[in-house]
Amino acid sequence: MPSLWIDADACPRVARDIIIRAAERTATPTWFVANHAVPLPPSKWVKGLSVSQGFDAADNEIVERLIHGDLLITSDLPLALEAIERGARVMTTRGEALDANNIRARVQMRDFMETLRASGEHTGGPSGYSDTDRREFANALDRWLAKNPQR
Repeated sequence: MPSLWIDADACPRVARDIIIRAAERTATPTWFVANHAVPLPPSKWVKGLSVSQGFDAADNEIVERLIHGDLLITSDLPLALEAIERGARVMTTRGEALDANNIRARVQMRDFMETLRASGEHTGGPSGYSDTDRREFANALDRWLAKNPQR
């Protein structure tokens, strides 16, 4: 039975709400992993997992627990790469699928932009979470859940 794993440290609240409703509706085991307590409703299907404050502690915990076929929701590209290498599916909170065909190019672009910022270049950050992002994410999550029904 595939599970949902959420990198909750940077998950927008609106995406968290979408995930919770979908997990409850489809009876999908769902784990929000963060280095702080994430406010979650009482649920049989949705659980929080708080990890130590160490660097990448939440990422390491997720990678350790993922199994082939699970879905990870994250915008952390190095974490996404590790999850893909373990056989998990990965989606961003904007509904973008990350896979073996696109993840390395995305990681390289991230590293390049980080180098630019380190040299003093102002590159701007990601745009705010829009209604379009919310809709795209909800639709992508629903498609994944429909293809991976719980038994």
